[in-house]
Amino acid sequence: MSTTRRDFLKSSAAAAAILGSRAALGQPLIATSLAPPSTDAYIEDLAMEALNAAKAAGATYADVRIGRYRRQSINTREQQITSVSDSESYGIGVRTLVGGAWGFAATATMTPAGAQQAAQQAARLSRAAKSVQKKPVELAPTPAVKGTWRTPVTRDPVDVPIEEKVALLLAANAAAMKVPKIRFATSGLQALREEKTLATTDGTLITQTYVRVNPSFTATAVGDGDFQSYTEELAPRSSGWEYIQSLNMPGNGERWGSLAAEKLTARSVEVGRYDLILDPTNLWLTIHESIGHPTELDRAVGQEANYAGTSFVAPPEKMINKLKYGSPIMNVQADRTQEGSLSRTMWDDEGVPADKWLLIEKGIFKDYQTTREQAAWIAALTGVKRSHGCSFADSWSSVQFQRMPNVSLLPGDKDIGLDDIVAATERGIVVKNRGSWSIDHQRYNFQFSGQAFYEVRNGKITGMLKDVAYQARTPDFWNSMDMIGGPKSYWLGGSFNDGKGEPGQSNSVSHGCVPARFKQVNIVNTGRTA
Repeated sequence: MSTTRRDFLKSSAAAAAILGSRAALGQPLIATSLAPPSTDAYIEDLAMEALNAAKAAGATYADVRIGRYRRQSINTREQQITSVSDSESYGIGVRTLVGGAWGFAATATMTPAGAQQAAQQAARLSRAAKSVQKKPVELAPTPAVKGTWRTPVTRDPVDVPIEEKVALLLAANAAAMKVPKIRFATSGLQALREEKTLATTDGTLITQTYVRVNPSFTATAVGDGDFQSYTEELAPRSSGWEYIQSLNMPGNGERWGSLAAEKLTARSVEVGRYDLILDPTNLWLTIHESIGHPTELDRAVGQEANYAGTSFVAPPEKMINKLKYGSPIMNVQADRTQEGSLSRTMWDDEGVPADKWLLIEKGIFKDYQTTREQAAWIAALTGVKRSHGCSFADSWSSVQFQRMPNVSLLPGDKDIGLDDIVAATERGIVVKNRGSWSIDHQRYNFQFSGQAFYEVRNGKITGMLKDVAYQARTPDFWNSMDMIGGPKSYWLGGSFNDGKGEPGQSNSVSHGCVPARFKQVNIVNTGRTA
């Protein structure tokens, strides 16, 4: 039976009730300043055309995503603009389940006929995939929802004139160039506005607008036969132009340049074992690579290996509630509700409400990241029968699949900070900001570096070091953590572009954390030559 737009709206009454319950729980539903999006009537009609065509072609379930993506990028060097890009794409993607097998097709032909043809093609691909499907797909139940949501922003960065963005970046470069021995200064800004409508045969109809920004800044100093670069850790965020302004890049450019110049005088590190103190500006990336990727369920069961490999946190039956991932002060939370975070949403790309749950509790591994299809795989082990809402696609032309939520190390009970940890350390090294890194196929053995390194002796920072990298095995590293900061030292870093899948997709994800100390970690010198 065909579904009309009127039928669809009727079926969403339960969804409205659920939306109301979220408001009762104090969860934000709309932007603080800019109005939430509305679902365009033509888009709804196209979605209904596609869903009806999918059902007519034999689909027992289908979902339709109609998306418009605006992407901007500006890069500068000293007082020159090195690149500017501004692109937009618009189209429809249809996913079908026929005989327990997935099919997907997409088109930029935004007409009823185009939507129908995409749905029919997806259904044909489902039937083709069925011949090699080992086990029928079973979707975890989720309530039908109807609603809208927008990233809370005061000023949409995409709408800020290019001239204003360029002026800010060039001012930051000029400030850094005032520092003696600074030879180069580069800065950049990326902005994304993603408008997405999801409709499913379960009765869900939601429209969401996401806004994300990604600033960058690097200064390079040259002198005394050496050169050193310093990249400031400017976290990408789901935020508006007001966040970019709060960073005061022109006002901080000279200080950031001074750090690059100071690195010219830094002493090369002596190899050995040290108590390692990681600032949140460095630790977030270690969390991403050694916890975020290994706890993706598709990697753990061997169904995904692109970009980040598989996972040592496998098989699930030997890991859940058994693996001692870290020390008892280690609590790691997955969260798609966190304010300002890159993975924040109200519903995922399967219409599942944003979730928050513990991956690791008191050092013990508890749960993975899941979608509706994956939830049943481990429900008997975790007792969780619903999806954690980790489905995402980076475009209307990409099929949604499991992507990483925000994964964060929770603060400790004592509200201490980096200075307190330094004061309690006899011999150690502080590492700030992300640097180069390497990790093996199962996320087990790794090496990370940073941007700024400081020697600690008898509770005090005694000088700057260079050529520092730390090496460890993931469980050994996290089990050596003996001090962490409190709530006031919490900071939210993140990656604007995190790759996964084949064909490859990119998503944005944040990682919050506090400063932490790790006992007797192996430090290597990256500047040594044979």
